This record gives sequence, structure tokens and C-alpha cells, in this order.
Amino acid sequence: MMFTTRPELVGTFGAAASTHWLASQVSMSILERGGNAFDGAVAGGFMLQLCEPHMNGPAGDVPLIIYSTEEKRARVICGQGPTPAAATREKYQALGIEVIPGTGLLAACVPGAFDAWMLMLRDYGKMSLREVLDPTIEYAETGCPITASPAGIIGAAAEMIDKHWPSTAAIYLKDGKGPKAGDFYTNPQLAKTWRRVIEEAEAVSSGRIEQIDAARDIWAEGFIAEAIVEFSQGEPHYDQTGKKNNGLLVASDMKNWRASYDEPVSMDYHGHTILKCGPWSQGPVQLQALSLLKDAGLADMDPVGSKFVHTVIEAMKLAYADREAFYGDPDYVDVPMETLFSEEYISSRRQLMGGTASLDFRPGLIEGYGFQFDYEAALDRVPEDNGLVGFGGGEPTTAKLHKGDTCHLDVIDKWGNMVSATPSGGWLQSSPAIPELGFCLGTRTQMMWMNEASPSVIAPKKRPRTTLTPSMALKDGKPYLAYGTPGGDQQDQWQLIMILRHIHHGMNLQEAIDCPSFHSEHFPSSFYPRHAQRGRLVMEGRFDAKVIEELRELGHDIVVGDDWSEGRLSGASWCDGVIKAAANPRGMQGYAVCR
Repeated sequence: MMFTTRPELVGTFGAAASTHWLASQVSMSILERGGNAFDGAVAGGFMLQLCEPHMNGPAGDVPLIIYSTEEKRARVICGQGPTPAAATREKYQALGIEVIPGTGLLAACVPGAFDAWMLMLRDYGKMSLREVLDPTIEYAETGCPITASPAGIIGAAAEMIDKHWPSTAAIYLKDGKGPKAGDFYTNPQLAKTWRRVIEEAEAVSSGRIEQIDAARDIWAEGFIAEAIVEFSQGEPHYDQTGKKNNGLLVASDMKNWRASYDEPVSMDYHGHTILKCGPWSQGPVQLQALSLLKDAGLADMDPVGSKFVHTVIEAMKLAYADREAFYGDPDYVDVPMETLFSEEYISSRRQLMGGTASLDFRPGLIEGYGFQFDYEAALDRVPEDNGLVGFGGGEPTTAKLHKGDTCHLDVIDKWGNMVSATPSGGWLQSSPAIPELGFCLGTRTQMMWMNEASPSVIAPKKRPRTTLTPSMALKDGKPYLAYGTPGGDQQDQWQLIMILRHIHHGMNLQEAIDCPSFHSEHFPSSFYPRHAQRGRLVMEGRFDAKVIEELRELGHDIVVGDDWSEGRLSGASWCDGVIKAAANPRGMQGYAVCR
């Protein structure tokens, strides 16, 4: 048995596992009060916005994969808002921008998270808007504990926030200083915002569904939309360009978008059907990597040995190279998904996986598709040091204090309904807070390229190719496992490693989460300044020194991180009424609850 920090939790009533104990507990409290997994996930999702404000916020994004036992099917909910109508390539070029900044107002998309949560609550939940928002409102008014992670980020960024973003300083700083770990912080303005949404929605109707629809309208066309647009178009604010810029969002951008349903993409892998979001996310890379590894003999490899690490990393490099060449919003780009998963294509790609580390960037060749990415430029891309470098510019790979990250939440109820959600964006350090609302805008547009040949090139009303990527697995056609992690480009790497060890090496969920992990930084980052590091393999310090040396001999550029530094995974499973759950001990705030 592998060493674990905690037991895998087992029960029959329900489970919630997330990146913060309060979100898990709030989700479970909803189940205890008669709600289902969808109600619990919404309540937990809003709690994450409060207790992990450096990881996500109300104006961020959230993709969800859900399974309804009543409908006997899985669905994707796309909570990734598109770019504003004014977000043209020419607009950014006129501002002298070659790489879209990761902070400020210029990178703001239409906020997608709120409407996605509301869509799920309306169509699949049982509880009212007030019931799912009440826990967050209470904590926002009475105080939420600050852990070491946000305290470190706020402290490191305090001088910049105090100088340039006074509306953010008003929420998170006191006398120019950030809170200490263990302190409590309140956000009374956010509480007022949610109370007003509830009151206005309840004034429209006494019906649950009508109130939720009213709340969606309030967000898109009411006082929230008005405050967002006024702030975006008002006073310019500093961003990573080193200049002050306005945003591009206008009222019609907010009004004309709603969250939507999508079909998951899937593949069968050793008795499991893995479900992911489509190529408007990076989700299919996990499926491509699994296809490459299907017959690699992983079960016979040591799960913490050099052969396992090397084999998985080489598959990841190929899958992520295809991400850059082919993935984009399928409403704008014809993504050759059928070819990418065809046996002929996978077989040709599998032949590239050699016994030594590849140092080349090798997307596949599909006639009529893809573009030639300038890998050398990504290797050389270093941002100008203007005092804002690194500040809020995207999800971290390893611990980088000024970066924003992501959250994850899995909820299962006693009927087997499942939710896997990965909320992100709208980090407190991504853009200045909107004073009337108590939260800031997200900066997801930074994930789009200025190269017009790229499938992810900036364009009006287009979804950025998000790194947010929840996962779900079916077993024998039945819902089995919801899982995921924060981590930007590392999300589908850490999830892949977890599911491989679970399937091939018999690790339970907690063992698979706790096991030493790793990731590649060989391919270009999805975040500003879009840097790549040739052959880079980052490994936790708990790997045996001999394994690390063997991988160096194979040609990998090894960076050894802290002992517990790779991933913030959580997961929950359901099998014939037995529910199991586990969460990541790294960072000392992720927890699972189950009974």
C-alpha cells in the first residue's frame, strides 16, 4: 500500500471534495438539508469564490461536467464567456500589444461563472437561490479565515494593489498591509450584492425557477451588468503592459451571452469511459494522452519509477503540442477531433515516443488543419520588468506568489448524481475590484494568441481556449468518478497521472492523490507571457534520487520542487450506492467530507 496522509472516505449518503474545507462542508450541508448534488455544488461553488478569492471570483469562469441519474446521461455546461465584440486583433495591435496582458481590464471576457451555476441550479437543482447563497452571504458578513496561500499572495502584491488598485485595497488591505494566515476577512459589499440579487429576484416571482431566471437577467442586464460595464469603460487601470487601459466590455456583450449545454467528448480506456469538455478547453489532451498510453504496459511499471514518468511525459508532450496546433472554439474553428482520435493518427504519434526525452515541439500533421507554432519565440519570450511582471497573470505551474490559480469541486449525492466543476478567473490579483460589487473581472483573454494563423487567435465573441478542465469517468456505462485539480496547463497532466495510477496500479483515490507527482513545461504556457522551457520536467522532492538521475540521463531537464508541491487534486466516486471521496493535502486546505 502506498503512503497516504488521510484515509479514503467511504459512505452511502453523499460526498463533497474540494480545494477548501469550507466549500466541501457547505456542499455537504446542502445535501444534509435535502438538496441534491447540483444544489450542493452551486452552494460550494459560491463559497469557493469567497474563501479562495485569489483562485476564483464571481466574475470568473467555470466549466462543469454533470451526470443526472434521472436522465441517465452526462452533460457539459460551458461557463466560459466569450471575448467582447470589440476584441479584435487590430484593436490590440493598435495598442502595441504582441502578447495579451494577464492583468487589468483589457483581458476581460464576458463573465461566465454566475450564469453557468444558475443554469445548473435551475434545470437540475431543487433548492432556491436564497438557500444556496445564504452560506456565502453569512461568511462574507461575519468573516472567512485566511490561509497561508492567499495571505502570501496578498502580502506580496500589497504594495502594487495599494498604489494602483485602491478598490481592491479597500477589501483586502488594512493600512497598506495584507492579512496574516489565520486572520479573518469580510467582504460586506459582496454580501450586499448577493442580498440585492436575491431580493430583486424574489420580487419578480415566488417560483424557484422564475427567481433563478430573474437572477440571470439581473446579472446580464440589471445592476450587476451596469456596474461591470461602467467600471470597464470608466477610469483606466494599470495592467501588465505597464500602462493604464480601459476594458472592452459593453452592455450588449453582457446581455447577449448565456451559459450553454454541450456534449462531452469521450474515450474508452481499460474499462472506463473518460469524459471531458470539448476543444474550447484543453480537456481533449487528457484523452489524446490516454490514447497514446493505452497499450504502453503501464501496469507493469513502477508508478513512481523513471520508466513510468518518462513514458507519461512523452505522451503529454505530443498531446499538448496538438493542443497548440488544433484546439480552439469550435464555433469559429474546425477542429479535426475525429482524426485526432483515430487509430491511424494515434498510431503514427505513438511511434514518436522514444526511449529518450524529446526536445522538439512536435504537433501532428493533418492536411488542411493546424498551424506552425513558433516554438523558438516561446522559448525566448521574457516579459519586460515593469513592476507588474507576474502579477495576477494566470495559473501557476509551481508556486509563484503573484499568480492566480483555480479551484476544484466534486459532489455526489446518494442517488449517484455527480458534478465535477473547475471554477477559476476573477482572482483578486487579476484586475481591480468593482467597488459597487465587491469583486473583480477575470482575464481569460490572455489565453488567446495574436498570430492570426492560430486556432486560438483573438477574435470578437470567441471563447478563449481555457485550461479549465473538469473530468468524469463512467464504468460499465454508469457514473463512477468525478475528479479534477487547479493548475493551469498542469490540470490535465496531474489528472492523467492520478487516473493512470488508480486504474493500473490499484491505488484508491487518496493514494493516487498523495502519490508523488510531476509535470512538463516543455510546451508554451497558456498564460502571459506564454513562455516555454525546452525539455523541462518538474518533479516533487519525494521521488527517489536514483529515479531523478535516471530521468536526467534520458535527457530530461529536471527541476526538483518541494516534497509536496505538485497538484491540488480531489475526487469522489460512486459504485452501486457506495460513495468514496478524497482530497489533496498539499497546501493544507483541501478536504473531502463523506458519510
